[in-house]
Amino acid sequence: MKAILLAAGLGTRLRPLTDHTPKCLVSIGGKPLMSIWLDLLFSSGIEKVLINTHYLSEAVEDFISSSPYKDRIEILHEPILLGTAGTLLAAKYFINNEPILLIHADNLSRFSPIEFIRSHELRPPSCNMTMMLFKTDDPKSCGIVEIDRFGVVNKFHEKISAPPSNLANAAIYIIEPDLVKLMASMKTRPTDFSNDVIPNNLGKIFTFLNSDYHRDIGTLESFYLANKEYVD
Repeated sequence: MKAILLAAGLGTRLRPLTDHTPKCLVSIGGKPLMSIWLDLLFSSGIEKVLINTHYLSEAVEDFISSSPYKDRIEILHEPILLGTAGTLLAAKYFINNEPILLIHADNLSRFSPIEFIRSHELRPPSCNMTMMLFKTDDPKSCGIVEIDRFGVVNKFHEKISAPPSNLANAAIYIIEPDLVKLMASMKTRPTDFSNDVIPNNLGKIFTFLNSDYHRDIGTLESFYLANKEYVD
């Protein structure tokens, strides 16, 4: 399986850390976040990775050029940010009609990609994607899901004031090519995954609970917590 690492974000909530460093390269335990992701993916059998770039793209490209995995990485530069769904559609050539692992690289996560893929392969036949979940300590800041007894998402709440649970979307997915084709056929092409794709796909999203470790490091507070908590 291949993977797409979304690394183009501006990281505005992490300033001043991201004034001169892209969010995907901030240091966690003395190691760039992107290194953590690449080590996890390639050590688990992922064949190739596509990384999108925008903000401080030269720094990301320099990092990739010195990576031991550079021959297995492709870059998709976005002069204008496309949004998660937009990037997925722009990477159709890379996906090549196969399931794809889609990851927001501004998250810090520890899990078994092999178990995640195995879970996706055992999904109900009606599901065209699998969403990773985690139990958040700040439900108001996350997309919260409600699932049925089969682990399929039937309700999705994006950052509401009174979330029904702490079961949150980790923004890590395995997506079937049929869903990509459906997105491409829509009259209005989707850009945002949480607002344009997930709400229109309820009942077709299987779930996998990450019970090991997951944290969105989008704020300074969460960044410092991650540095205290994370052990490679």
